[in-house]
Amino acid sequence: MEDQGQDHPTRNPRGRSNSLQRRGSRDDLEVSVTFPGMVTTESCCRFTCELLKHILHQRHQLPLPYEQLLLFCKRQQDGDDIGRRPIKAEGSDSRQSQRSMSDLAELLSQLETLFTLTAVPRVLLLLGGTSMNPKELYVINMEGLQLGNGDQSLSSRPCLRQLFHALFLADPFSDLRSSPLMSLVLMVQGHRDCGTDWFRPKMNYKVPARGHSLTIRLSSTRTQNATYSSEEYIWFQAPITLKGFQN
Repeated sequence: MEDQGQDHPTRNPRGRSNSLQRRGSRDDLEVSVTFPGMVTTESCCRFTCELLKHILHQRHQLPLPYEQLLLFCKRQQDGDDIGRRPIKAEGSDSRQSQRSMSDLAELLSQLETLFTLTAVPRVLLLLGGTSMNPKELYVINMEGLQLGNGDQSLSSRPCLRQLFHALFLADPFSDLRSSPLMSLVLMVQGHRDCGTDWFRPKMNYKVPARGHSLTIRLSSTRTQNATYSSEEYIWFQAPITLKGFQN
């Protein structure tokens, strides 16, 4: 995937903007982004993967942005890390960081495959706790996006800039305490007959209704909302549980 790290501002010194909304009595936040046209399924996959990496870093589950970690690991493998601070050179911490990076790379690859098999209206990132009762819930809602082919659609790069600019202005992470290392479970909504052989169907799964949540709602200005019925579109769970590391 193309590196979008330079387009990912991480802090907003001026506070929130109106793009951040609080909903309900619990700690529910929502950031809405409307793109000026149609997008491709490939762009939807990019949005999901970049948000996954961004949230992991913002919630202190990765010590550096993902692309920087990849570069760092490559330098270590190439023996070009002399004079650089290692993540961890030995022991269980090193094994955990390597396992986490390997699992995240596998998850990103499998997401790319899934987006070629089915429309994905919603993605859940569940941090801490269990899939039924997480400590933090991040919802990527793409039901309002209008999909088109490459000739009709916006390119992914300006859409990503718009998305992360909205997150920068909303600054939804600033009020959250620094978190301990947590496990992350990923759920995706897709067509029940999409044919995925990696993600596991969870027919009776219900979106948790407790804890801190952030919904990132993506839509298109020219919207003819697709219908994603609960009978046809079900939840699938990634068989990998990501574990954070901080060394």
